[in-house]
Amino acid sequence: MANGSRQAAWEFFGAELKRRREDAGFTQVELGTRVFVSGGYIGQFEQAIRKPQLDVAQRIDSALQTDGIFERLCKKLIDDRRYADYFAQAAELEALATNISEFAPTLVPGLLQTPAYARAVTLAMNPLAPDEFIEEKVSGRVERARILKDATRPVYWVILHESVLRVPVGGPAVMAEQLEHVATLARLRTVIMQVLPYAAGAYALMNGMTVLMEFEDAPPTAYTEAVYSGNLLDDPAVVKRTHSAYDLLRAAALSPEASLALIESAAKDHRRCASTT
Repeated sequence: MANGSRQAAWEFFGAELKRRREDAGFTQVELGTRVFVSGGYIGQFEQAIRKPQLDVAQRIDSALQTDGIFERLCKKLIDDRRYADYFAQAAELEALATNISEFAPTLVPGLLQTPAYARAVTLAMNPLAPDEFIEEKVSGRVERARILKDATRPVYWVILHESVLRVPVGGPAVMAEQLEHVATLARLRTVIMQVLPYAAGAYALMNGMTVLMEFEDAPPTAYTEAVYSGNLLDDPAVVKRTHSAYDLLRAAALSPEASLALIESAAKDHRRCASTT
């Protein structure tokens, strides 16, 4: 589904929600109380500014007695083939975040990936997939990265484990290009970049891939990912603990200046390797 069509569909979702809410005689605050979100959240859903999580859509159906219409709409709209099923909803939230903090223990994060790197990762995970499938996934990664080019882009803080710099994903030439791209974004101050060195030891073992997202008028959310699975976390106590774990990683990581120097050095190593093969 094209972006314009998806937005129009979310606007339909919001308009239908407003109509059903008013027919039921609820204010936004009253409905929010019944589905455990704020009245402001309900207003954002109705204006298609924010997309509800599936469990919220289910509670809306229950509160308004709408026979599952909002659950079905939500499932259809978050079923975006550019993304894995478990990541689609996190991708929707990512586009709305004002602050994103990410820890990448094994791969360059999707928002920073070059097309060649994204293609190598997708091929490695889907070795028998047709070219159309591969290119669809790659285009999704590239499109996501556009939020870093917007005037209203989020504050994006990334911690890369040193192993991310060393493993030649796609070969040394692809890896050199990828790290040069990351270094450019850091030099332009588009992102805040740190590297967690091997010397940090056990810190990396305590955390898997983690994304923390903050919003203008909504509680923070965390997203964690493992092999072919992901979890969107919005329980305040869990999100707070995840923030604390991320703060420990920040403290253990190299400074942004030292991190940039290490990234540039690794890029040169891959470039030299590419020139000799």
